[in-house]
Amino acid sequence: MAEPFGNSSFFSTFVADMLQLPKIIRKTLSVRISLMVVFAMGMLLIASMVVMLHYSRKAIKEEALQKASQTLEETVQHIDNIMLSVEQASGNIYFNFLPYMDSQEKALEYCRQLVMSNPYIQGCAIAMKEDFYKDRKHPMAYFYKNEAGELVQSDTFGNRPYTEQYWFKHPMETGKPGWLNPLMGMETDVEPIVTFCLPIYRMPEAPSEGMENQTPVGVMGVDVALSVLSNIVEEARLSENSYCALLNADGEYIIHPDNNKLLMQTDKALKDEEDTSAKEAAQAMMAGGTGYRPFRLNGTDYYVFYQSFERKAVPGRTMEKLGWSAGIVYPEDDIFGDYNRLLYYVLGITIACLLLLFLLSRTIVHHQLKPLLMLTEKAQRISQGHYDEPIPVSNQKDEIGQLQDNFKLMQERLSTYIGELEQLTTTLRERGEGLSQAYEEAQKANRMKTAFLHNMTNQMIEPSLSIDRDVNSLLEGGGNVVDNIQMNGKRITDLLNNLLNMSDEEKTTA
Repeated sequence: MAEPFGNSSFFSTFVADMLQLPKIIRKTLSVRISLMVVFAMGMLLIASMVVMLHYSRKAIKEEALQKASQTLEETVQHIDNIMLSVEQASGNIYFNFLPYMDSQEKALEYCRQLVMSNPYIQGCAIAMKEDFYKDRKHPMAYFYKNEAGELVQSDTFGNRPYTEQYWFKHPMETGKPGWLNPLMGMETDVEPIVTFCLPIYRMPEAPSEGMENQTPVGVMGVDVALSVLSNIVEEARLSENSYCALLNADGEYIIHPDNNKLLMQTDKALKDEEDTSAKEAAQAMMAGGTGYRPFRLNGTDYYVFYQSFERKAVPGRTMEKLGWSAGIVYPEDDIFGDYNRLLYYVLGITIACLLLLFLLSRTIVHHQLKPLLMLTEKAQRISQGHYDEPIPVSNQKDEIGQLQDNFKLMQERLSTYIGELEQLTTTLRERGEGLSQAYEEAQKANRMKTAFLHNMTNQMIEPSLSIDRDVNSLLEGGGNVVDNIQMNGKRITDLLNNLLNMSDEEKTTA
């Protein structure tokens, strides 16, 4: 059965080698020196890389901010140009229509003319207040382009009476023109649009009379399909995955690459997102101003670069505050992707360079320390008793060369001293052997002397005892006692003389 992780013996060998590394490092000077060199160089490289990468990342972010700001400016200007063209076309039709506002046929004609004259206009409605036309209630002239681009006339818009719709009610109440969401408060399948609404006033009877104090009698609404703006803005993306979005003051997407999100509340679009940074970024956009915010959406990190939507001031143009904010959503990988990949390449190259530096250092240091390795082996041989182990003369003039020469001189002197010591030891051993032999002979002579004295003493005992007996007999009045005493005394005297003569002979011999 095959082993799940390859050859276990290889794995065991690898683990064993890894466990031996600390021991190898402790025992090998060249490895330690090489590691110290690599560590020092690694610290310098890491410090340099940190500084370089910090400023590189900062420069990339500033470049992305500059590009985003420029793109946003161009995008806002592009959108504003479209809006301006719609406003100017609407204004021309508006002023042409005012003298004929009592004619519903003229209203239909001007609506049709406006939709046909401007490619950005999706539809146009001229709606008057209730009972403005006596023959019709809720009169409205409305033309729009269908999905095939054909012009279609309709009497209704949405699923509620137009008098209840926001695009009609708001201008009638405020009396001010402006851009707004005509579908606010309605649930309909109408394509998302944004509408430029102009309140309609009756022409003053006298030129001196103004319209300030008049009440609107109707509203002219000009629709622009948001998908058209989205498609135009789509061309201004900074990268493949970036996109532009436009929010109104209510937090609705006015422009978004996903048409399903057009005029959708941001809190509704982000309600399932756990990371609050996306909501905070949307709120920062809605607050106006210029800047950028990082956020996370659906597990992906983004940056949003945003600025308030400022319209160009043109004579005769209504400059009401829209409260819109334009932003470019830029995936972090698109901004720092090349930087991150470069970082991985630099890290890989750095590791490879450090390994190469370690190998080169190890080779060079090992070559430089070869005399030390040789001296270590020679010292080990000398410690084993090989005092005549030859040491070559060093060709190096540095400290290692001087150490080798001094070690050679020390070995030669040690060898000479050991030779002399061995010679002296031999001489002492020979003399010791002679002394030992003389000592054994002296011991032998001493034993012979002791045996001789013991023998002589034994021979003197009998004459002494005879003398003692003879003396006792003499005292008792024996006959030949005196002759016996004289004879035994002479024997003792002879024995003593022999003993003295032998002692003199030994002194003479010694």
